[in-house]
Amino acid sequence: MSLSRYTFGICLLLSALTLAGVCWAQTAKPTAPGHAILYGRSVSLLDQAQQQLHAGNISAAKAQAKEANSLFTLLKDEYASKLAEHELSPQEEQQLAVNQKLAADTQAQADRLMETAAAQDKKGQELETQGREEASKASYRQSKDGYNRAQGLYVRSAIYALRNQQMLFRFLAP
Repeated sequence: MSLSRYTFGICLLLSALTLAGVCWAQTAKPTAPGHAILYGRSVSLLDQAQQQLHAGNISAAKAQAKEANSLFTLLKDEYASKLAEHELSPQEEQQLAVNQKLAADTQAQADRLMETAAAQDKKGQELETQGREEASKASYRQSKDGYNRAQGLYVRSAIYALRNQQMLFRFLAP
C-alpha cells in the first residue's frame, strides 16, 4: 500500500508541476512565430505599398505604408532590447546608411515641392482676385500636381525608412 501512496504522490507532484508549467506558458509573452507572422505581414504591406506607388495610387500606398509602420512599431516595442544588442553585417550597415540617405533626400525634395506648390496656390489666388481666370486655373493645376508629386515623394521616403525596419527585423523571417 505504501507503494501506491508513493506512486500517487509522484503523480500528484507531476500534475502540479505540469499545471504550473501550463499557467506559466499562458502568462509568458507571445512566441516568436507570432512575431514572425507580424514581420511577414509588414513586409507584404511594404511590398504592396511600393507596387501601389509605382502604379500611381498614392492614397493606397500611403495607407499600406502606414499599416506596415504600425506593425513594425509593435515589433520594435517587443524587441527593443534585442535590437540594441543585434549586430549588423557591414553590408547591412551600408544598406541602412543608403536607405537613410535616400529617405532624407526624398523627404527634402518633397518639402521643396510642397513649398513650390504652396507658392503656385497663392499665385492662383492672386490671379483669381485679379480676374485672370485662365491663368488662375493653370496655376491651380500646377499647384495640385506639385502637391500630388510631393505626397508621392513622402510615401517613397517612408518606404525607404521602412525598408530599414525590414532589415533590422530580418531575424524574424521564417
